[in-house]
Amino acid sequence: AMTQHLYIILHAMTEIEGNCSSHDEFYVRYYVGHRGEFGHEFMEFELSPSGKLRYANNSNYRSSTMIRKEVYISPAVVEETRRIIQSSNIADLDDSKWIEPTKDAGRQELEIKMGNEHIAFTVAEIGSLVDVAKSVDPEGLRVFYYLTQDLRCLMFSLISLHFKIKPIP
Repeated sequence: AMTQHLYIILHAMTEIEGNCSSHDEFYVRYYVGHRGEFGHEFMEFELSPSGKLRYANNSNYRSSTMIRKEVYISPAVVEETRRIIQSSNIADLDDSKWIEPTKDAGRQELEIKMGNEHIAFTVAEIGSLVDVAKSVDPEGLRVFYYLTQDLRCLMFSLISLHFKIKPIP
């Protein structure tokens, strides 16, 4: 009986893995930055198919140095990131009417590869939802804005949790 239960569990896991999209190629990169009074300031994260999460933050304010962090995350977290992106329907959008980045203003870039689909968006740095509402394509830009906010929060949380110096009491 124990062997039969083990077989059923392993068979179910094989079916789940077979239907799981984690075997497809998955990659996401987000960048936001500008050149200003303190030089090139930016924040970027990249999640590769292996689960490697790379984070970089460069600010020259008060002579700060670049922060670089790298951590491996579990397949479940990679899959959740994929689910967040898929449920946003970002792949259905077109950034041709979005605010173009200029030399003086900052820029945001979002690059996503899921399976055979590869999309990349570039837009001027969005300060708030007011910028979104004033744009020519507020619906599309709103999707981009909320997705990038969700991804930033998730990635910051993962990096912060991993590199926490003092445990929370």
